[in-house]
Amino acid sequence: MFYRPEDGHGLPHDPFGAIVAPRPIGWISTRDGAGRDNLAPYSFFNAVAYEPPQVMFASTSTKPDRDGTKDSVANIRDTGVFCVNIVEEAATNAMNATSAPAPCGEDEFALAGIGRTPCETIACSRVADAPAALECRLTRILRLPGAANLVVFGAVTGIHLREDCLIEGRFDVTRFRPLARLGYRDYAVVGEIFELQRP
Repeated sequence: MFYRPEDGHGLPHDPFGAIVAPRPIGWISTRDGAGRDNLAPYSFFNAVAYEPPQVMFASTSTKPDRDGTKDSVANIRDTGVFCVNIVEEAATNAMNATSAPAPCGEDEFALAGIGRTPCETIACSRVADAPAALECRLTRILRLPGAANLVVFGAVTGIHLREDCLIEGRFDVTRFRPLARLGYRDYAVVGEIFELQRP
């Protein structure tokens, strides 16, 4: 099968998300200018550089109570900071609860019963029990083609690692089984890894 995206795929569901998979989930915590916390998951998320460490996430939809974007991006525009919390298998239901289109200003930490704790280098909350969290300062927001496609880039200013995930000096993902997004409504967890030496 071959199709051009502008012509449509003719399938019952769009296969694009299933092709580019699995994708890590960035559970983005932000704070608005009034000091209200927000927490939302984004599966268009990844690390993009080592030195200095940098990450990105993309927002691809809007909310009626935000001007052309969602709460996370609007808050980052206002404050210039955000935190990426890594999602473990045990937090699947809590993460999913925070994907609801809650009204602007509603606290998803409270909505989903998620513990929070302050970040160290930025004025923002993070998920208290997350296996890892990346505190970030905004470097740029890029608008991509499409009505609501925005990509947020941030420089990592602080990194939290949960102690039980550090095994013999390595961050061991099998200790928490990261949640990943597939296509459609499908998810996966990482439970088995192997090492491969580059030539």
